[in-house]
Amino acid sequence: MTQPSATPTVERVDNRHRYEILIDGKRVGLTAYRDRGEQRVFYHTEVDDAFTGQGLAAQLVHEALTDVRGSGKRIVPVCPYVAKYLNLHEEFNDITDPVTPEVLQWLERESG
Repeated sequence: MTQPSATPTVERVDNRHRYEILIDGKRVGLTAYRDRGEQRVFYHTEVDDAFTGQGLAAQLVHEALTDVRGSGKRIVPVCPYVAKYLNLHEEFNDITDPVTPEVLQWLERESG
């Protein structure tokens, strides 16, 4: 396990449809999304194996969801990690929409 030498930062990368968590300017994790109208549909989260167990995924998702709130969008947690995070952090309940078959079909079409 690698110990970070700098404070992790989270950036939204709109052209890649994801938020990235960086340490010393290097991407060590991401949470991917697609926008569906006023919904931001999160479908995948990962952190490099060398950085697991340091709370980076939680920091990444927290900052991403906080950004969604600030943008006026709503959250749809298709990603199992985002769904688990939301179960533990009720402060986002007011902007969370359920995963529906329509959302899953839409996401499949979007993903190609």
